[in-house]
Amino acid sequence: MRKSKAEAAQTRRRIVEVAASAFKANGIHATGVAEIMAAAGLTHGAFYRHFASKEQLVTEACAASMDILVEAAEEAAREGPEAFLQYLGDFFTTEAREELLGGCCLVAMGSELARSDAETRRVATRGFQGLIDIVARYNHPGDAPSARADAIFTLSSMIGAVSIAKIVDDPKLANQILEVAKNRLVEWQDSTGKLVPKAQLIEGLEQASAH
Repeated sequence: MRKSKAEAAQTRRRIVEVAASAFKANGIHATGVAEIMAAAGLTHGAFYRHFASKEQLVTEACAASMDILVEAAEEAAREGPEAFLQYLGDFFTTEAREELLGGCCLVAMGSELARSDAETRRVATRGFQGLIDIVARYNHPGDAPSARADAIFTLSSMIGAVSIAKIVDDPKLANQILEVAKNRLVEWQDSTGKLVPKAQLIEGLEQASAH
């Protein structure tokens, strides 16, 4: 019996979700199409009824992962300063970070994404731009260039810290990397480079969100 368009779309989404988690857990090149389809409860041959190539699946899996990260950031931002700070802080916590389809694809697949095709890099870039826009709204109200620069620094530092913490083989050092980055980034620095107390930061975020 021929599947309806709705059923086909649902199956495609399931394959993308399984692939997103598998790619982040095991790497893009180490994860085969047959493995993904088996995990999705489908045959290997069914893959090509949905995707032209593995590269197309990588692109859609990356896009799905980035969309979830951006949506989570946007939701936290709508809930207010405390929720947004919690979102940023949770990025350094394995349990919270891994809830989002297996984690952040920029952390889990960064080096492989850098070598991916143009379309995959384009969707990764679009997602990162979305995160920059959200974080920038809570920095330097009325000073868009500074807000954007701070957002880029914050996100790059978050992703870099978690990536290095996953690489090092010393658990104590890994925890220290995450703790230092979290303390420096979640409690933002002011224009003099001094850490801003959280209460003061929240007040600044509230003023920013009012604009």
